[in-house]
Amino acid sequence: MSAMADFQQDGADTGTLRFTGDLSLANIGNLPDRLEAVDAASIKRVDLSQVDRIDTIGAWIVHRFAARNDATIDGLNADGQNLFDQVVASDQPLAARGKPVGSVKRVLGEIGDAVVLTGRTMLGLLAFLGATTIAFGSVIRHPKRFRFNAVVQRFEVVGIAALGIVGLMSFLIGVVIAQQGAVQLRQFGAEVFTINLVGRLTLRELGVLMTAIMVAGRSGSAFAAQLGTMKLTEEIDAMRTIGVSPMEALVLPRVLAAIVMMPLLAFYASLIAIIGGGLLCWIQLGIPPVTFIARIREVVPITDLYIALIKAPVFGAIIAVAGCFQGMQVEADAEQVGLRTTSAVVQGIFLVIVLDAFFAVFFTWIGWD
Repeated sequence: MSAMADFQQDGADTGTLRFTGDLSLANIGNLPDRLEAVDAASIKRVDLSQVDRIDTIGAWIVHRFAARNDATIDGLNADGQNLFDQVVASDQPLAARGKPVGSVKRVLGEIGDAVVLTGRTMLGLLAFLGATTIAFGSVIRHPKRFRFNAVVQRFEVVGIAALGIVGLMSFLIGVVIAQQGAVQLRQFGAEVFTINLVGRLTLRELGVLMTAIMVAGRSGSAFAAQLGTMKLTEEIDAMRTIGVSPMEALVLPRVLAAIVMMPLLAFYASLIAIIGGGLLCWIQLGIPPVTFIARIREVVPITDLYIALIKAPVFGAIIAVAGCFQGMQVEADAEQVGLRTTSAVVQGIFLVIVLDAFFAVFFTWIGWD
């Protein structure tokens, strides 16, 4: 059975307090009360060399006593010293809970935090876009570093694999536009203008916009998840270690693939939407395909196609940069991958819609309406 914890002042040196026995919860007894009666100011050293065993409670009692006059503590073995160090490190003051914040002030604070976060994200996105541009310039100066196979693989992921879902979505959008337009125009006896509605709306706006939203949800999220996972597994750090630029090897092929494939996907989506609208006009309004095509050629100016082909690569670049940027921001744990992937999709769609609004105003201003 272990001896009860005890202490005594060294007869030769009254400034030393020597503990003996078992400094554990089961054998401490009234030791804390007895220590309160000791003149701590006269104690400069605490000797624990004769202590048989010490636990967290015993270490805390000794630490609290020694801290009253900054006395030194020695005599512990390696395990005891490790335990004592952890107890000392845990002796930190707790922050008191502040007064509850009013609802108005709290909402204003959350709005302010959101604005600051948005500003930082936009600055980071601009910086990442600049880094991507620098990487593109570096590849132009050193063509051997261009990863053609990686770009071709991304062509398949971004473009070819998306043909099915983009085509189905566009076909249904064309059908819906034609059906709803015909219902509304029938009130004025102008069902024939449904062709105008389908042709101009799909080719100029909805074809490229809906394709961009689909690519953001499909490819932008994939870019963020892929790069985020590589960041967690330290593959990107390993690439930097061996002298390979992640911007050139990972980001640039994805951005180039999105820029090249977006105009093709947008044109494809517009054609499928027009086919869907023409099919409904044939079935519901009795307009034969030959008449539908001839009317499309009359009412849809070539500038609508130019507008779609100008907007598409810009949208593709924004989606790819947003996805890669969010993926490269992943840190700490796997939960960040999901959060950054969600942010990539939201950010990509938001920026696409904002840019589409600017494009609409700009092209109207220059007379392409």
